[in-house]
Amino acid sequence: MKSARRRAREFALQGLYQWLLSRGHAGEIDAHLRTTPGYDKADHAHLDAVLHGSIREADALSKQLQPYLDRPAAQLSPIEHAALIIGAYELIHLQDVPYRVVINEAVEVVKTFGGVDGHRFVNGVLDKFAAEVRPDEVAANRRNAGRDKSA
Repeated sequence: MKSARRRAREFALQGLYQWLLSRGHAGEIDAHLRTTPGYDKADHAHLDAVLHGSIREADALSKQLQPYLDRPAAQLSPIEHAALIIGAYELIHLQDVPYRVVINEAVEVVKTFGGVDGHRFVNGVLDKFAAEVRPDEVAANRRNAGRDKSA
């Protein structure tokens, strides 16, 4: 059973995918998503924040992600690109969501919608990006993980 947040991220991915391909109006994309089966089971507040924020900041987020990419963002699969933008948006703006959750959720939606190994690429990029935008949280998590292994 998928959580309401997972469903919100899946809808946001679909909407951002559509936007990346068409550069259509965010309101029209949002209206289309609202007619999609399963929309009623999504966390609407989270979906609205992530979808509209990701569309609004897509170009800036793509530029921030570029140092961690092995090719220009324009050459990424639209699914991977959308997942990276959404993940970057959440890492920067939704500090209440732990960074490991953001990365895991991005990986899971790419597993659902993306290519065979796209989830590995998304995981690696967002892990490096998280270390830049949430350095204290990432460092604390890595210290705690090291303690757990030595116990």
